[in-house]
Amino acid sequence: MVPEHNGYSYAKDQPMGFKNRIQHVAIVGATGNLGKFVTSELLKTAGHKITALTRLGSKSKLPEGIKQVPVDYDDEDSLVDVLQGQQFLIIILAVNTPPGVHSRIVKAAGKAKVPYIMPNSYGGDIVKGAPKDDFLPVYSKKDLQEIEDTGSSWIVMVCNLWYEYSLAMGPTWFGFDFAQRKLTLYDDGNTKFNVTTWEQCGRAIAGLVCLKVFPKNESDADPTVSGFCNKPLYISSFLISQNGMFKSWKRATGDKDEDWSVGQEDSKERFNRGIAMMKNQDPRTVRIGVGMASFVRMFFPGGDDNCESKHQLHNDSLGLPKGLLDERTTFAKKLVDEGYAAKLFRRAAEGINHE
Repeated sequence: MVPEHNGYSYAKDQPMGFKNRIQHVAIVGATGNLGKFVTSELLKTAGHKITALTRLGSKSKLPEGIKQVPVDYDDEDSLVDVLQGQQFLIIILAVNTPPGVHSRIVKAAGKAKVPYIMPNSYGGDIVKGAPKDDFLPVYSKKDLQEIEDTGSSWIVMVCNLWYEYSLAMGPTWFGFDFAQRKLTLYDDGNTKFNVTTWEQCGRAIAGLVCLKVFPKNESDADPTVSGFCNKPLYISSFLISQNGMFKSWKRATGDKDEDWSVGQEDSKERFNRGIAMMKNQDPRTVRIGVGMASFVRMFFPGGDDNCESKHQLHNDSLGLPKGLLDERTTFAKKLVDEGYAAKLFRRAAEGINHE
């Protein structure tokens, strides 16, 4: 069923003056890891007025062509004012964002009558996937229901793990200990799952807001923004396993098998070990436990994270190119060489937030 706007389902039936495209896009988190790629790709479209909401006092610099508006995320009225007239809201929040911020942004967007919201859920399938454990910090269907309750519609990006980020984060994530040149395979290391690059996520969002809002008429079968209302948007760069990543790493770096030691751990046992670490009093141990339990679950045999085996990817509808695996692995190596993981852990410990 095609969602309605002003009581009509097709562009031909809309009131006079209606423009069948997204013109005004707002983004929260424009300067973060993902946000930088999203804004870069949006600017390439040259057809949108982009507004970036930033924290009061933020010193972040945004590219030319983006309107930067400092806001107090605790002040709902100011959020409503900024979001008036926006047609599509992208929310990207850091993991250490205080509780309640996402909800306040959503409620303000509803009051401002923003029709489409992409919530801060960039990962697994929270819509059609198997229920996840309540004690792991992920967004859920109740967050989507909150958006619907405001009168807005949600579009969730199901991109699974971010490839370069996850690879560069070290042994807790994909099992690669680069300092020790040690790889821990979960089970046999052959479980395949979809991963996506930051760049591809940015291209997907830009491609989505470039679609027509509604079909022109009953015979128009082109993809539209409204066609994704209250549905997941499935995208991917690669379908890969740990062993596949290891092969790519060796191609990208020139490393040989003999340069690495390879071990194995049962995925369910690793999951339970991560859960136990979450009960520790040390905040860093807790963060590692959360990462360990969250990430290894994607390697469970027969899990939900081989998206393309269960759902049709929307790459073609959004005009997304095929990924170049070794190129992105090389980028991950650059992050490793720059000490990316250590910097991220330090920022988290200090409570530093991009936005």
